[in-house]
Amino acid sequence: MSAETDNVWLYVGQKDVERADHVLSHGLVSFRSYRAPDKETSNEDAAAIISLGRHALILAVADGVGGMPSGREASNRAVRTLRNVLTRTEPRVENLRPAILDAIEETNRGIINEGLGAGTTLVVGEIVKGRVRSYHVGDSELISVGQRGRLKLRLTPHSPTGFAVEAGLLDENEAIRHEERHLLFNAIGSVDMSIEIGSPMKLDARDTVLLASDGLMDNLYVDEIVEIVRKGPLPDAADELVRRAVERMKQTSGDEPSKPDDLTVMLFRKNRSVR
Repeated sequence: MSAETDNVWLYVGQKDVERADHVLSHGLVSFRSYRAPDKETSNEDAAAIISLGRHALILAVADGVGGMPSGREASNRAVRTLRNVLTRTEPRVENLRPAILDAIEETNRGIINEGLGAGTTLVVGEIVKGRVRSYHVGDSELISVGQRGRLKLRLTPHSPTGFAVEAGLLDENEAIRHEERHLLFNAIGSVDMSIEIGSPMKLDARDTVLLASDGLMDNLYVDEIVEIVRKGPLPDAADELVRRAVERMKQTSGDEPSKPDDLTVMLFRKNRSVR
């Protein structure tokens, strides 16, 4: 189910397949979400697209952890709170960082104080005047890919396997199959929650920014993702990511990774005119 108010789109509690393409002054955003195969309850992922004037766009993907229904409530709360804070305060471009941090902290306090017994990951992409900055808690992903397939930006998941890859102790192929890949040491809804903030990075013409829940990252290798998103129409790339990931989830044997899970993908390419 999507909810739209002015230049804000929320995707919360989807039950089957959600598909939307938004042509904005900043660029094109393609959103796809797919509930895990054979799952009868609602999707625990949530997402937001928040356009704040011509030069500021906020994208977010959250993935509930800790089980239904509290996990779904936590992820929905994260994107709703982000929407509420950003639209309530109408921050100037230079004040987006404290507003985003306030929203994440407010979500964390609310989940703890209400004793939901669950939490959520969150990744936010702040796109301002042709630059992208990341904020993340947990293992939801943000990647920036150049037209020629160069991986310009990738986050380090807040997980034992994520840090092991970063330290060179595991390679990507080992990590995607690791028995502890599902473990996190950082999530919203924890008293020791921490927010990792990236530095602004310039987006060149035809660069693609991807935000995704681990339903994508646990089923496709990074080089596969890069090859799919680096070229061609953005909606086609989003569709192909979901098609291939769902195909992997449904396979019962073989050497490829396969982990049934809710899947959310958001792709962005800026307009050439944006400076």
